[in-house]
Amino acid sequence: MKILTPKQIRALDAYTIANEPIKSIDLMERAANAFVSWFIQQFPDTERMPVKIFCGPGNNGGDGLAIARLLNTKYYQVTVYICAIGPQKSPDFAKNLKRLPSRRGLPTFTITEGANLIEIEPTAIIIDAIFGSGLNRAVSGYWEKLINHINQLPNRVVAVDIPSGLFAEKHTEGMAIQADYTLSFEVAKRAFFFPENHQKVGKVFIQPIGLSQIFIQQAETHNYLITKSLIKSVLKKRQKFDHKGTYGHALIITGSLGKMGAAVLATKACLRSGVGLVTTHSPKCGYTILQISCPEAMTSIDKDADYISECPKLATYKAIGIGCGIDQKKATQIALFEVLKKARQPLVLDADALNILAANPAQLANIPPNSILTPHPKEFERLFGKTENDFARNELQVTKAKELNCVLLLKGANTCIATPAGDCYFNTTGNPGMATGGSGDVLTGILTGLLAQGYTAKAATILGVYLHGLAGDTAAKVIGQESMIASDLIDYLGQTFQQLK
Repeated sequence: MKILTPKQIRALDAYTIANEPIKSIDLMERAANAFVSWFIQQFPDTERMPVKIFCGPGNNGGDGLAIARLLNTKYYQVTVYICAIGPQKSPDFAKNLKRLPSRRGLPTFTITEGANLIEIEPTAIIIDAIFGSGLNRAVSGYWEKLINHINQLPNRVVAVDIPSGLFAEKHTEGMAIQADYTLSFEVAKRAFFFPENHQKVGKVFIQPIGLSQIFIQQAETHNYLITKSLIKSVLKKRQKFDHKGTYGHALIITGSLGKMGAAVLATKACLRSGVGLVTTHSPKCGYTILQISCPEAMTSIDKDADYISECPKLATYKAIGIGCGIDQKKATQIALFEVLKKARQPLVLDADALNILAANPAQLANIPPNSILTPHPKEFERLFGKTENDFARNELQVTKAKELNCVLLLKGANTCIATPAGDCYFNTTGNPGMATGGSGDVLTGILTGLLAQGYTAKAATILGVYLHGLAGDTAAKVIGQESMIASDLIDYLGQTFQQLK
């Protein structure tokens, strides 16, 4: 799914209006109906749940007025508060204001600048339709106070299309609504997927409203949302006469004394990714552990007992994963640099491999093209430096992916994948139960296995991140987030593949 800018979304609305054709007021009605259908599913208790809708004078407020009228017909106890922000009202706002029923118990009040802040019973649902996605400057004065007042209330808050005050395409300055739910129409906004906005957008839903698919297909963007349909288009089908050689041979360089668990997790995950063969290179202390815990994998044993100190022969392998639990001994650093120098296949670089590169930035130039780097935010910061906000970090991520000619994956709740072409893909699977030691080792194993099977670095990363998160979601449904451990992701990976079929 493409992520479009506010300017593109306005053009999308205009194109739909002109080419469907449909009147703008009727398109607004369609959006309101979509919102109300979703709202009824989320909040079906019409008798005990008052609804308070705050509407600005623009089209976002027009959506709010139409929503108020429709919820009123469904017997919700709706109250409308019209925020008199400036003298101008959009034409469709004015039309929907006239459509509000006068005899069906739908009280409507106007809030003028300087008025006393509204007291709202704590059982009510607040719907925010004050400012839309076209906002380009910080909210100030009385309206900032109103937003802050709403944020201080204990009520659940639902934002129409985008939380008021939130900038869709840049770092938000000033106050914004802190929504529990955001329902966006047709396409998502990039701001939804950055940690700095989590408290503002809450749980995001995207509802289609029949906007022109022709326009969306032709729209140019560098930002995408990873969806199940995209994953199905990427996942390769297996053929009857395929054999283990068809699915490649992966090498995992991993482990050190006290960190052989990382080696086991990465190896098992690689095996479960569908790869044909796996060899794990580890120090001597890991030999027995790997032979017992991962009998399907072959072992390559380092000359050192406790840590990686040499580069194994690399020519046999289609892809190499390195970094999980290897520590940062001087000999290990030299071995990593030798791998970078000799490898002709793509690498997956994680954990201590990234930390070593952060301490030796000149070595970044030696990373083979189309490799995959998998830092979490702190590792990213050590590699490339601090940034002022998440938007700036995303720009830096894209820049570095281009410079290194690699896929740069930034882990998080909506893991972002930047490609050498400058495109970004935001993931939609995963949950906080995956915030546990070893989850990154599992991801490294999955990515290495997919690369070895012949997926491009971009396809392997998009597919691997989605599978990793979906395995976590599947595990969470069965055992709960609190009790999840990294090996659960491997255990549920098979079910995850089945879900995609």
